[in-house]
Amino acid sequence: MDTINYLINGFTIAVQWHNLFFAFIGVLIGTAVGVLPGLGPMSGVALLIPVTASMTSGMPADQAAASSIILLAGVYYGAMYGGSTTSILLNTPGESSSVVTTLDGYQMAKQGRAGAALSIAAIGSFIAGIVALIGLVVLAKPLSGIAIEFGPAEYFSLMLLGLAAVSGLAGKSMTKALIMTVFGLLLSTIGIDVVSGIARFTYDQPVLYGGLEFLTVAVGLFALGEVFKTILVNDHANGTITKIDRIMPTKKDLKKSAMPIARGSILGFFIGVLPGAGATLASFFSYLTEKRLSKNPKKFGTGAIEGVAAPESANNAASGGAMIPLLTLGIPGSGTTAILMGAFIMYNIQPGPLLFEEHPDVAWGLIASMFIGNLMLLILNLPLIKIFASIIKTPKKYLLPLIIAISFFGVYAVQYITFDLFLLLFLGVLGYLLSTHDYPVAPLVLALVLGPMLENNMRRALTISNGDYMIFLKEPLSLAFLVIAVFWLIIPLILKLKGRKVIINDED
Repeated sequence: MDTINYLINGFTIAVQWHNLFFAFIGVLIGTAVGVLPGLGPMSGVALLIPVTASMTSGMPADQAAASSIILLAGVYYGAMYGGSTTSILLNTPGESSSVVTTLDGYQMAKQGRAGAALSIAAIGSFIAGIVALIGLVVLAKPLSGIAIEFGPAEYFSLMLLGLAAVSGLAGKSMTKALIMTVFGLLLSTIGIDVVSGIARFTYDQPVLYGGLEFLTVAVGLFALGEVFKTILVNDHANGTITKIDRIMPTKKDLKKSAMPIARGSILGFFIGVLPGAGATLASFFSYLTEKRLSKNPKKFGTGAIEGVAAPESANNAASGGAMIPLLTLGIPGSGTTAILMGAFIMYNIQPGPLLFEEHPDVAWGLIASMFIGNLMLLILNLPLIKIFASIIKTPKKYLLPLIIAISFFGVYAVQYITFDLFLLLFLGVLGYLLSTHDYPVAPLVLALVLGPMLENNMRRALTISNGDYMIFLKEPLSLAFLVIAVFWLIIPLILKLKGRKVIINDED
């Protein structure tokens, strides 16, 4: 009953006119960000953090935090839907989780059924979003209650699990992902040590005493890195946009899509809850499940509407599921939720078990706003499919200068330090170099966010045990988290080695 009361209070916050406005702006911009190839939810959220900070500057602290997070979350799940538009119309995924949608979505578009594919994507996204939010409401309070019992040893091991999960599943190479994780942890140590007061890796530069500003790193690596990649690699979407005639799906389309949407929503939600799994894995799993369950698996890849409904539902459900470890445990499950966690910390709010106790208005206001935001997405996307499709035509010569301007003005507005602008430029170049050499940036950002908390909990645990490292193995939950973290790293490695052996045997 308490959960329902908290949710009702959340709705009273979410329906305030300014929060409705922030939710609407968030899903609108999010859809546009998802539609534009190359940007994606991580870049979009990173880019808009400084904008939301200036928009809420005159508000009380908790109110400003709630409004900003509502907008940024809207960008997140709005972008998850928007990515389907380019996948279906141009055969170009707006972001990685929409890759699977291209397999059948583009084939449907070529058959003159682009409207049906886009509307099923919108309906599936809405249903999946609601399923994920029901799961979030049911699990949020119990999980945070359990997590309150965690000690520093459990927290250290849980954060290590979060890093291992993202490193184990990010990018093509686990070695590169681990290198980026360690690099992120090293960057997180820059500044004054809060315990000893000693300056670390600052080289007597006062500007580094406060450490690297999270926002500068996120915007530089993601948004500016994508700009450099687009300019230097000529990453332009020049495909012909398929004409959209009928928008609403037929009864037959709806009947075929019903079960794939239901299965995709549930599967996507549970995969999203796993730290590091993410929407991309959820969409792949969902597509493969539908293909395996189908009586006619050969139709997949030729324009099967189930091949659009399942992955689009799964990736939206996964984005809702990824909010659970962030809000209840303080562990970002993906690169985008790591950036959202950075936004929370900017407002002096620590996501985790105490979030629901200390800042219930922010936590439940966000959850309630996601219900409203998903409804807004459905209302927006069905009638405005043709308008959002036309966003794809935005010339790069207008779009790229706008992204650069928002990046520089936004980063400068946070601390008013010119050093941050030079750092932003350097990180933009670094982001481009890393992405062109297949080094995933998400583990670096996650390590930068979790690094200080990881170190503090490790120190607290060792203080309690008088320097005995066995405390991490003596506590049952801590041991369980460490074992899972090890398996999370080892299992993909074993599967990869087995795959190589199979290839070698086939060649023989």
